[in-house]
Amino acid sequence: MRAAYMYGPGDVRVIDAPDPRIEQPTDALVRTVVSCVCGSDLHPYHSMKANAEGRSMGHESVSVVEEVGADVRTVKPGDVVIVPFVYSCGVCDFCVAGLQTSCRVAGLAHPTGAEGAQAAYRRIPFADGTLYRVDVAEDDERMPGLLTLSDVYGTGYHAVVTGGVAPGKDVVVIGDGAVGLLAVLSAKQLGAERIVLMGRHTARTDLGRRYGATDVVAERGEEGIAAVRDLTNGDGAHVVVDAVGHLPAYEQALAVVRDGGTVTRVGVPQYADGPIGRAQFTRNVTITGGVAPVRAYIDELLPGVLDGSVDPGAVFDRTLPLDDAAEGYRLMDDRAALKVMLRP
Repeated sequence: MRAAYMYGPGDVRVIDAPDPRIEQPTDALVRTVVSCVCGSDLHPYHSMKANAEGRSMGHESVSVVEEVGADVRTVKPGDVVIVPFVYSCGVCDFCVAGLQTSCRVAGLAHPTGAEGAQAAYRRIPFADGTLYRVDVAEDDERMPGLLTLSDVYGTGYHAVVTGGVAPGKDVVVIGDGAVGLLAVLSAKQLGAERIVLMGRHTARTDLGRRYGATDVVAERGEEGIAAVRDLTNGDGAHVVVDAVGHLPAYEQALAVVRDGGTVTRVGVPQYADGPIGRAQFTRNVTITGGVAPVRAYIDELLPGVLDGSVDPGAVFDRTLPLDDAAEGYRLMDDRAALKVMLRP
């Protein structure tokens, strides 16, 4: 099969990889309908240690079930399924509580080996607890929106849910990538009064306004902090979303959150240490967020995608064949594309 592998910084190749197969009775074999390049894929694209064997890439997809193991009960061949980016058993106490990212059986299991989503086929462990069946055809025009439910829409929603967004609250979203934009959409859905998007790319911030941003702040550093505080009556925002993951974004979040407010981080941190001491303690600032258990949010978010009342799939501004995955990485790294969808 064809699959995208990364061999080092800037080195993505689409190769002929071994076909996956059923290995455990709880596995499913799926054929990819759509996958994509994620902003978090750009982190290893910049810093991965060179590896002659390569690393299978991708963690977001909508697929069709081709084969199932003997113990799989909830999906069957021919089903269209959303594949969340973390595997989960579906029956342990954490999964039942909606925290599939802490599954006692799967752990924080991501695709490994030949199981990345940027590939024609994948083996999915724990199929019953991981896969989410959707009653659509594989050529459904809503496929881009369904694809966002495997990660970025659920992650943006996780940011505002853990941040406690509610009617009457002011929200700042730092980062105009797909997760940041879908955090804007999610904040609007939860009734935020003012939503400030901090971003510098007009095409993206225009989409942010369409999703519900009331204000856009392009400045960074002290100028950006002053602009946000001016918009929030000098106090700062009740909830600040860090959808970037770099230390300057986190520091900016702390600077624009109001006393008693919440900073929620869903951008994967690219730093080991950051401010968390007395300054936050004395201001009663809550730090939350984390890896989004997107499987838990599909029930709530799927109806809006299916009935067309929301359009999270608009974050995909470029579609390429899987064989052009390297070009997709380049476009996103150059900020020439917001999010690239791949079709085998």
